[in-house]
Amino acid sequence: MTMKDKIQTLALDIFDQVSGYRQHIHANPELSFKEFETSAYIKSHLEEWGIPYTGMANTGVVGLITGGIPSDKIIALRADMDALPIIEANDKPYVSKNPGVMHACGHDVHSSSLLGTAYILNSMKAEFAGTIKLIFQPGEEVLPGGASIMIKEGVLENPKPQAILGQHVMPLIDAGKVGFRSGIYMASTDELYVTVHGKGGHGAQPHQNIDPVLIAAHIVVALQQIVSRNADPRLPSVLSFGKVQANGATNIIPNEVKMEGTFRTLNEDWRKEAKKLMKKMAEGIAESMGGSCDFNIMNGYPYLINEPVLSDNARAFAEDYLGKENVLDLDIWMAAEDFAYYSQVTDACFYRLGTGNKAKDTCYSVHTPNFDIDEDALKLSTGLMAYIALKQLGN
Repeated sequence: MTMKDKIQTLALDIFDQVSGYRQHIHANPELSFKEFETSAYIKSHLEEWGIPYTGMANTGVVGLITGGIPSDKIIALRADMDALPIIEANDKPYVSKNPGVMHACGHDVHSSSLLGTAYILNSMKAEFAGTIKLIFQPGEEVLPGGASIMIKEGVLENPKPQAILGQHVMPLIDAGKVGFRSGIYMASTDELYVTVHGKGGHGAQPHQNIDPVLIAAHIVVALQQIVSRNADPRLPSVLSFGKVQANGATNIIPNEVKMEGTFRTLNEDWRKEAKKLMKKMAEGIAESMGGSCDFNIMNGYPYLINEPVLSDNARAFAEDYLGKENVLDLDIWMAAEDFAYYSQVTDACFYRLGTGNKAKDTCYSVHTPNFDIDEDALKLSTGLMAYIALKQLGN
């Protein structure tokens, strides 16, 4: 039996087991940096299998599987654990038991899949060369991102992996298929918090007021010029404001308006320049109209780059494992991921696991109350990651 055959057999053998992991984690979701029960659940399985581990970033777990054949090659595999503050709308036996908290981004899939991968690799450790570092990471969904904290605490040291792999659900791709992209893949993200100050008063007497609503409207429209007239048109950039709060009334002009938005792009130099331009433009508009503006930026995740050689190799291994027809090309994705931090400091490959199935009604987007997966994806998520890791280690 070849290594691939053995991995595929093990992956099918533990499918029900991994489905159970996923449904347990899904039913017991925890918000970012509060994944205490999830962390304990993962630790209990690593202990059961005799896989040594350490704690990190409070709720993070880092396991280590050392192959029986001497080798100095090391690769890391990462899964995130946190859920989102969303009220689940699904009607399944494993629906969230924690009101207002839901695994709407598939992190239950990522964690359960990595547990399954760990089981497979641990079962085969006498047969392979190299070391596998298992990273169960907290807090992907909120700044500063659990990845940044784990890196600061040394997750990529002692031992130091030469590369890291991560997978993420994708309901737009059918279950049974995966997607890869080499090079720049996902965007940086920064959060914008803007307060426009004016002078409130009666809506029938605008000449006696400084209208922050009007100022805010000018700012929102004008800032789009940063993207349309300052950015290189060949470089994707997104500027969106999703929250505008005035708290006046039909005949009341408020004293201030608060706005929140996001800026995303794929180039760090332009990212820095754009934020300077936005701040200068907003403050200038407010001042020219008699008001003032506090323009605060919370720096978020960097852009995510898939190292070309590692990613091309991983894609080739996936084609070998699944068949070429089941491996797709990915386009640039303007969403953000804190896996990007790993990609800034070591060779990284972040690929997509198809979970969609129209017949099973699992094509809802992530971050929505109806998100769910076709669990057939778990038949390949565990074995594929194990196979890519072992092939990357030279086995």
